[in-house]
Amino acid sequence: MDKADVVIVGAGHGGAQCAIALRQNGFEGTIAVIGREPEYPYERPPLSKEYFAREKTFDRLYIRPPAFWAEKDVDFHLKSEVTAIDTADKQLSLSDGSSWGYGQLVWAAGGDPRMLSCPGSDLAGLHPVRTRADCDQLMGEIDGGVRNIVVVGGGYIGLEAAAVLTKLGCKVTLLEALPRVLARVAGEELSAFYEKEHRGRGVDLRTGAMVEALEGEGRVSGVKLAGGEVIPAEAVIVGIGIVPAIGPLIAAGAAGGNGVDVDEYCRTSLSDVFAIGDCAAFACDYAGGQVMRVESVQNANDMATCVAKTICGDEKPYHAFPWFWSNQYDLRLQTAGINLGFDSTVVRGNVDERSFSVVYLKEGKVVALDCVNKTKDYVQGRKLVEAGTMPDLGELADGEKPLKELL
Repeated sequence: MDKADVVIVGAGHGGAQCAIALRQNGFEGTIAVIGREPEYPYERPPLSKEYFAREKTFDRLYIRPPAFWAEKDVDFHLKSEVTAIDTADKQLSLSDGSSWGYGQLVWAAGGDPRMLSCPGSDLAGLHPVRTRADCDQLMGEIDGGVRNIVVVGGGYIGLEAAAVLTKLGCKVTLLEALPRVLARVAGEELSAFYEKEHRGRGVDLRTGAMVEALEGEGRVSGVKLAGGEVIPAEAVIVGIGIVPAIGPLIAAGAAGGNGVDVDEYCRTSLSDVFAIGDCAAFACDYAGGQVMRVESVQNANDMATCVAKTICGDEKPYHAFPWFWSNQYDLRLQTAGINLGFDSTVVRGNVDERSFSVVYLKEGKVVALDCVNKTKDYVQGRKLVEAGTMPDLGELADGEKPLKELL
């Protein structure tokens, strides 16, 4: 049996940052990272953006060059995943038949793409966009002549994929089951803007579109909607969220449901076991203390640093500011804060000029901003959220007035 003082499960952003932060904070013990992909840690967001569009080669996506990890004495065990945890003996069982002992365990396994479960969902030609292999397979099909693609899901992954596919000359149909795209994460103003942008680029974007079945012989050839219409498809991209990868933790007795529950130091209910990133549910200070998962690179990285400091004896509660981004066409969206529970919005700037911000308020207090091609608002707006500012709404709506003057 192999053993390490700290074993990190998951070789994504959170896992990589935890190993880096441990060494930066003076940790001299042994570190092992277990990852199910064959690659060393790489950036995930470009998969549905620059990498998919062939604007970045894979070697430019590495979080650190492969040689870095050897220099920092971080051992990687790739192409395998944890299947069971024995918390009494502090031992992990892996899918390749090996086992690892740990002193402290950091669970950074992220999540698995949520796939369709309707009839025909086992056909070839269905693609998530979660890993390099996912993207390489789809890119290979496009290189082979696939041009008619249906995207299921109007969240950021689906919209980003639709934007890239359109630039590549594909015919794209995007299906969203809810009445508008981005319905779970943005206000109506932002949803309407992106719907118009995508339709203006030729995307056949449909909301309120329920997928009933996938049709085809061996490979998908069409998507059947609830009303009976069949949309021709040579390939289907599924972007309907993720399922937290927490099975072994829950089986070992960890508390959790939609993610594994962690405290303010990212500790699970299991002794010497932490969890970070997409799979960790925590009481978010910027969402009124609601227990939730936050799927972002920022959250994974900052949680990883929190855990590393705790392991090194420098305990500080997790209180990182949440931020996100999305690139579609020539539009850069930057989000500050979490708009959960907002009761009003104010739009700054001109939506028709494609440079504006949607400010979300709750009981008069600024809780979040979505900034489209408006970086100054994003930078200055963060401070409004952090300060819990209650600005004059007239001044807030004045796009020419710097937000920093409202502090």
